[in-house]
Order: sequence, then C-alpha cells, then structure tokens
Amino acid sequence: MSTLPSQMTAIAIREPGGPDVLVPQTRPVPAAGTGEVLVRVAAAGVNRPDVMQRQGLYPPPPGASEIPGLEIAGRVVALGNGATRFKPGDEITALVAGGGYAQFCPVHETNALRVPPGLSLVEAAAIPETFFTVWHNVFERGALKSGESLLIHGGSSGIGTTAIQLAKAFGARVITTAGSAEKCQACVRLGADRAVNYRTEDFVAATKEATGGKGADLILDMVGGDYIERNYEAAAIEGRIVQIAFQGSPRANVDFRRLMLKRLVHTGSTLRARSVADKAAIAQGIEQKVWPLIAAGKVKPVVFRTFPLAEASAAHSLMETSTHIGKIVLTTDGG
Repeated sequence: MSTLPSQMTAIAIREPGGPDVLVPQTRPVPAAGTGEVLVRVAAAGVNRPDVMQRQGLYPPPPGASEIPGLEIAGRVVALGNGATRFKPGDEITALVAGGGYAQFCPVHETNALRVPPGLSLVEAAAIPETFFTVWHNVFERGALKSGESLLIHGGSSGIGTTAIQLAKAFGARVITTAGSAEKCQACVRLGADRAVNYRTEDFVAATKEATGGKGADLILDMVGGDYIERNYEAAAIEGRIVQIAFQGSPRANVDFRRLMLKRLVHTGSTLRARSVADKAAIAQGIEQKVWPLIAAGKVKPVVFRTFPLAEASAAHSLMETSTHIGKIVLTTDGG
C-alpha cells in the first residue's frame, strides 16, 4: 500500500458569503479516529445544507470538520483503532458531519456502506445525504405504506428524485410539486403519478383531485412558510406531515384547528447533528431495504452535473439557480 501524503486539497469557506468564498486550500490529511476509516475521496455530493453553511447560517456540529460536505464516495486507505468493517481498497459511500469537500475524509465505519454493484463512485456520492434523509423521514418517521399517497414538495431536487423512486418502489402513489414544466416531466419520468407546477397550479386542489378528494396520507416538506397551513389543507384525515427543511420561512401563521379536526401528525428532523449511533441505525435500514433495489436497478441516484473539487464555487452557483434536476457532485482525482 503506498504511503499516504501528508497534505491534501480541501475547500475552505473564507468567510460567510456567496459562492466565491469557497476556495481550495492545502490542509493536513486527517487521521482515522477510533472506529473510523480514512477515505480517499473520489466524489462528494453538494447539498442545500452546504450552501447554508457557506452563508454562515448552519455551523457544523461540535467536533465536526469545518470543511463543508456531508456525503462522500471513495476508497478506504487507512483504518482507525477498532475499525473492522472494511479493509483498505474497499469502495464505500458514507454520510459525514462535515469534511466531504476534500481529497481525504475520515468517517465512522458504521456510517459507511459498500458501493452497490453497478454504481460509479460519482453516483455513489449522490446517495447518502438524500437517501438517509428520505429513508428516515418518509419511511421511519412518516411510516409510508404501500397503497398510501405521498405528496413531495421539490420533486426535482436530490431529495425529491430519491423520494419519488423509493416511494414508488414500495408501492405508494406519488404526487409532487416542481417549478417548471420540464421539472414536472422529469418527475413523471421517475415515476410520479402526478406532477404539479406550483407556479401555475394550486397544489392543494391538485392533491385533492389526484386522491379522489381524500388528500395526501403523507407530505414531505422542505419549504415551510405558507406551505405549512396549505399542507394541513392538502393532508388526508390521519395524515402525516414531515418537515425536513425551510427554503421559505421557518415561521408561519397557521390555523391549527385542522390539526385537530383531521387528527394530523406534524413531525420533522435534521440529520447532521444526529449521533453516530443514530446514523448507523439509519444506514442499517438502508442496507437491508434500499441497497437491494439499487443493485436491481429499480432505484438510482439522479446526477445532474459534476464539477472538479476546485470548482466548488461554480457548483454552488448552479445549485442557487435551482435549474438542476437531481444531484450536483464534486469530483477529485481520487477516482
């Protein structure tokens, strides 16, 4: 095994601000801690939380790297004390609390999974953040069952394209919102039963119509703001709403009588600050239930575009235009 370099390129946030504050820097290669593996990163996914961190709105949790990046794929190059799950040379994909925008990144072995057969490392890097989020929120918290209807806001996003495919694979009926005719078509191609252009249609009326007046059994929302009250309107009796982000406002004026009259459940979660053990439990569920679907080609991450690591600022600029369908991924020379 070749000796590891002592230095690597990583993307630093020079100061809170626009995409141009992301700059390549030379940093020491991190060591693998107890129970961790060190990964030579081939690709790293770009996600909305990275944009928020860059803007100074989402600091990393205590102990996490201040380098942005929450998901990686690459090859194991070193093992920390007590790490036995993988061996050097194994190709893995992993959820990390930070540090993904770099040539090397450590991760606890329980938060990593082997790359499914047939997937490239670029595709594998587009999996963890979105698949962990969707699996935990739609299936574990939201308890989506076969035959139920799911309304997904932002269907053309990384989260949305994942949620559409997984929900359909598990037998649900899917309604989704997106901001253009092209994005709506992409959602339908991925399996959505109904795609609603929120700029020209009312998603509450469209959801009622698509469910024969019943409303959605489960709603996955990353918008917040005035969508919160409208979700209560669009939900079925005994419906569940799972909040995973606020692209609008985290505050809203809501008539809560619908919550009582419809016996709704409104829950939510974040992923990044969760413990290693929490993430390990989610990883286990994904390995058992979702990995076979990926291996069978029934579910696949949608990669819109890749950028070299040094062009992270351009990747963020693209994400902020919201013109992408699926995931944006950074690549290193570690592939």
